Amino acid sequence: MIEQDTIRLLRECDAGVKMGIDSIEEVLDDVQSELFKQILTDSCKEHKQLSTEIANELHRFCDEGKNPNPIAKGMSWIKTNMKLGMDDSDKTVACLMTDGCNMGVKSLSMYLNQYKAAEEKAKDIAKKLIAMEEKLAVDIRQFL
Repeated sequence: MIEQDTIRLLRECDAGVKMGIDSIEEVLDDVQSELFKQILTDSCKEHKQLSTEIANELHRFCDEGKNPNPIAKGMSWIKTNMKLGMDDSDKTVACLMTDGCNMGVKSLSMYLNQYKAAEEKAKDIAKKLIAMEEKLAVDIRQFL
C-alpha cells in the first residue's frame, strides 16, 4: 500500500509540475512587464528542478511518471488562447496563471489527502509543489 500510494502521488505531482511548466512557457511571450516575465521565468526554473526530483523518485520505483491529462491540457490551451486573443494584457496572463495555480493547489491537496500511505518524501514533494503554486499566485497578484 505504501509503495502504491507513493507512486500514485508522485505521478500526480509529475503531471502537475509538467502542466505548470507548459502553462508558464505558453504565456511567457505574451508578458509585457519585465518583472512579471522574471517571476514566471524563475517559477518555471523551480518547476523544472522539482520535475527532475520527481523523475528521480519515480525512477526508484521503475516508473516513467505521468503526463497531464490531454483533455485538461487541451482545454487549458483553448481557454488561454481565446482569452489572450481578446486581451493580451499582463492582467489577462496573471488571471489565467492564478486560475491555474489555484486548480493545481486544489488537485494536489486532494491527492495528498487521498494517498495518505505515501512515503514522507513523496508527501514533501507534493507539499513543495503546492507551496510553489501558492507563492506564484501571490507573487503575480500585483499584475491582476
